[in-house]
Amino acid sequence: MKSRDDPLDRKALIYEAFRIEGITADECRSIFLDWALSLPDGQDTQDAIVHYLGRYQADHPDHPMTEVLQQGLQSAELPRRRGGWKSRPRD
Repeated sequence: MKSRDDPLDRKALIYEAFRIEGITADECRSIFLDWALSLPDGQDTQDAIVHYLGRYQADHPDHPMTEVLQQGLQSAELPRRRGGWKSRPRD
């Protein structure tokens, strides 16, 4: 599959990140954010991350993008506490 034909990575951001020599974790985080914001409406981010870990992790276990994808999966799994006025009890 060509990278441009991938409906989960239309900009080929994940594809290209794994091909950039010397890319840093900070650069990968920036690419990840851009990629996540570019996902099609209604696409489950966690499912997309699992898809790319399955595609790239075995061949690139020490790549910074692999680490960023793993972190993205972990942070997506963590429950979030609602704060502010919405979390306060009402009388």
